[in-house]
Amino acid sequence: MIIPGKRHPLILLTVMALIVAGCGSSLPKHVLRLTPDTLQNRVLQTRKYEGISEADLLSASTGVIQDLGFIINESETNLGLIVGSKNRDAPPDATQRTWQVLVTTASILVALMAALGGEDDVDIYVPPVDDYQKLWASIVIRPTSEDEDKTHYVRVTFQRIVWDTEGEIDRMQSLDEPEMYQKFFDLLSKSVFLEGQKI
Repeated sequence: MIIPGKRHPLILLTVMALIVAGCGSSLPKHVLRLTPDTLQNRVLQTRKYEGISEADLLSASTGVIQDLGFIINESETNLGLIVGSKNRDAPPDATQRTWQVLVTTASILVALMAALGGEDDVDIYVPPVDDYQKLWASIVIRPTSEDEDKTHYVRVTFQRIVWDTEGEIDRMQSLDEPEMYQKFFDLLSKSVFLEGQKI
């Protein structure tokens, strides 16, 4: 029999045992496994630069990302981190437009049939399509173990968030087009050269 107002050690121990058991679950083995795509993306996103200080590399990277139209949102020089973003239209693709036309047409037909049947208040549904997007660029600069003062790895990643015509987030995705990364690193290499020449 449980007496109100009294603490019962057995109940407390049972609750504590359940909490500890719940915290002890392990991650599935596949979660931390690197896939070939992960390694391929890392190669695409990373370059090694020699003969330039971290401060100069941060400055060059900031200039490149701004030249690409990004606004710097965050810059943490002690950590070698730069984050920038830019807003762009996200025009719907042909599949979205086709789907929108089909659903809207069906909705209009249903509304016409309802109006002929005497309904006064009939809504026409127009499905949302892509409207605008925010592109993010994240740059991490870290020294190599070889020569911490003049040799660094630069890794850049590009992501985007797409909103639909109803203002809802439609999708978030990493951008893996090699051309984007190649353009960034080509511009960075030129900028690093100019930084090195103090031009």
